[in-house]
Amino acid sequence: MIAKTHLILYVQDQTRSAEFYSRVFGCAPTLNVPGMTEFPLSESCVLGLMPEAGIKRLLGDLLPDPARGNGIPRAEIYLRVTDPLAYHRRALEAGAAELSPLADRDWGDRVAYSLDPDGHVLAFAEKSA
Repeated sequence: MIAKTHLILYVQDQTRSAEFYSRVFGCAPTLNVPGMTEFPLSESCVLGLMPEAGIKRLLGDLLPDPARGNGIPRAEIYLRVTDPLAYHRRALEAGAAELSPLADRDWGDRVAYSLDPDGHVLAFAEKSA
C-alpha cells in the first residue's frame, strides 16, 4: 500500500514557482528549503517543486537534462477543487497563461486549463452539474 504520494515538478526557478503556487493555492508551503518546496494537495498527496539543476545533480548524466524541455508541457496537474474558477483566476493573476476557460467537458467535469511559469499544464475541475 502507498502511504503518501509525492508528485514533483522540475522547475527553472524554485523561488518563483513557490511564490506562484502559494498564490494559486492560497497557502504557504509546508516545506521550503533549498532544493525542495512542498504543498499538501490532500492528506496523502504532496506537490513538490525541485530545481531542474538539483535533479540533474542528484541523478547524474544518465538523466536527460530537464532544462532542455523548458516551455514544452511535460506534466499536467489535474485538481478537483470546490471552486475551479477561483483557482484558475488566481493562477492567471499569478502569471499563468490561459489555455482554456472553465467549460463543461465531455467526460462530465467542468475544467479550466492554464500553463504555470515552467510550462506545466494546470487543470482545475469540478463535476458538472
